[in-house]
Amino acid sequence: MPARRPRAASYSSESRPRSEAKPTVVRMSRAASWTRPERAGAQTEVLSIHDGEIQTRENDLDAAGTFTVDGLVADASVTHYDALLLPGGTVNPDHLRVDPDAVSFVREVVESGKPVAAICHGPWTLIEAGVVEGRTLTSFPSIRTDLRNAGADVVDQDVVVDGNLITSRSPDHLPVFCDTIVTQFASNSTQEEVML
Repeated sequence: MPARRPRAASYSSESRPRSEAKPTVVRMSRAASWTRPERAGAQTEVLSIHDGEIQTRENDLDAAGTFTVDGLVADASVTHYDALLLPGGTVNPDHLRVDPDAVSFVREVVESGKPVAAICHGPWTLIEAGVVEGRTLTSFPSIRTDLRNAGADVVDQDVVVDGNLITSRSPDHLPVFCDTIVTQFASNSTQEEVML
């Protein structure tokens, strides 16, 4: 029987039918953090709060391409995945943190002990899920006060691993972030699938 490839799911805040694709993803961090685990053998899925396609953005502004949504977060089961990647940028996390299904899903994944990676503004969704108190994290500088107010110990490092939470400051640190998530996700790939 061939070995099962870990399955990873990443999800984004907003997507629309192909004719109405909206900006949601910072292209550089999304593409790099997505393809690195795939090159390492992970199966990846894009989960979103809407179906269709996700319009990617470079620096939250310029259109840069699309990703097809594989599934809705409202229909996703934590038991089907091994890990979760929360995208950065300002648009995605801002939409995700006000969506009850997204917040609940993030909380369930964190509470399950499976790895959850967040870069840049991605920890906003962790804050909303109520899972940062007492944890050591890093983020983009503009949300560090939010993390502290939610009870996190915030450090200024490229990447921080605290238990099952993996955080990184910004797209400037993508190489080390991607290497870290591949290592952390691979060490947890015992479930039926992996989320990235």
